Amino acid sequence: MNFDFLLPSTVLRKAKEYSKKLWIRVLIIGCLAVLSLALSTLIERWIPDSLATYLTGSAADRLLSIIANAMLAVTTFSLSVMVTVYRSTSTQWTPRVHRLIVQDLTTQNTLAVFIGAYVYALIAIILRELGVFDDKRAFVLFVMTVLVLAIIVFYLIRWVLHLQTFGSLIDTSRQIEKQARETFKERLTNPCLGANPLVDSIPDSAEVFCVEEGGYIQHIYPEALNTVAKNHGVKIYMIRNIGSFIFDNEPLLKIDHVGDPLDEHHTEKSLREGIESSIRMGDLRTYDQDPRFGLIVMGEVASKALSPGVNDPGTAIDVITRMGRILSDYEDEVARDREGEVLDNIYVRPLDPADLIEDAFGALARDGSTVVEVQQRLQKTLSGLMRHPDEGLRKAARAAAELHLQRALMHTEYTADQDQILASSDDAVCDVVKKALDNQRSENSGDAVMNG
Repeated sequence: MNFDFLLPSTVLRKAKEYSKKLWIRVLIIGCLAVLSLALSTLIERWIPDSLATYLTGSAADRLLSIIANAMLAVTTFSLSVMVTVYRSTSTQWTPRVHRLIVQDLTTQNTLAVFIGAYVYALIAIILRELGVFDDKRAFVLFVMTVLVLAIIVFYLIRWVLHLQTFGSLIDTSRQIEKQARETFKERLTNPCLGANPLVDSIPDSAEVFCVEEGGYIQHIYPEALNTVAKNHGVKIYMIRNIGSFIFDNEPLLKIDHVGDPLDEHHTEKSLREGIESSIRMGDLRTYDQDPRFGLIVMGEVASKALSPGVNDPGTAIDVITRMGRILSDYEDEVARDREGEVLDNIYVRPLDPADLIEDAFGALARDGSTVVEVQQRLQKTLSGLMRHPDEGLRKAARAAAELHLQRALMHTEYTADQDQILASSDDAVCDVVKKALDNQRSENSGDAVMNG
């Protein structure tokens, strides 16, 4: 088996991914509960008799009984609330937001503490019945139980305050925006995932690497992939970016053999194993390393708000503003200075500003083409992005502004509404769109005369 991908950086990335799972946090808190009881038995031996016998076991038993009874009910209630929120957000906004809310740290930490406290109480009661904790020397057990109760109260208050906004539209929008901005920041800190930007043509000698089982590219471990390429004497060109869907036997990347493997045990088979271990694929798109997915989800929230059944243009306006803030952080990955060492053996395509603009505003611009307020905010946001320092983003925002303005004017018949939309648009964009519409009307008039 190939172990080229087992690097400290890759292990840390995987640990970060697993830390977002609920069962991992429950397991950690449960282990801490067991550890606290083990420490209690050790510390008990060093406590003076005058202090150790100050409290009897019955005092600790009452607290342990309260924890055991209360935590089971509170945990059940919290789980029911969590499931209800997950379902309601998926129905009201978009099913794609469900996976983000599942990773809510406050919810996960609270449930982990409740379950851990329940485990602590059960094990402590069992140890008391077995005689591990002496009935006459229960001072340390009592103090440890009081500390557990204090932690429970703290997280219970925090959980109640969190429930005031948990699953609401504002809270959900903030979570999506926060996740998207963090992903953008991580991507721009390591442009092209720390690899070389794939902007030039790929050598003709490069061979195509196809996947045996299709799916979305969920995560790339660039340090591991670079090590695999280096050990096998190849250059790897990622022709598909994170978030792309790859069909069975469809090309994923290209491999160019530029030297001999560093070890005779590195074969074509081990190269395939190393690549497959360094690139994770699945049936769902994820937020990790994929800034475009966060923009798509926010756009879906706005589109759902513009549907006839919801009819909430205010939400769409709020989402447009948030996406404008996210895109304002964009920087050209090719021109950006790199902080760390470049991974010389792999090449990754940089983010395309046109794709980012389309992911953010494409769907909601079509769905809200007749809503004047939405089109006004959209044109104002795109006008602001047209003044962005990056030339690529400026051009993409300009093209989108012209496209969406032309569609809005064609779908809006009332002259006063058209004037409001035009007033919110950039002057240069207005001139171009007006000329295009005049030419189109002239062509339609000419066709009508000829047909008549």
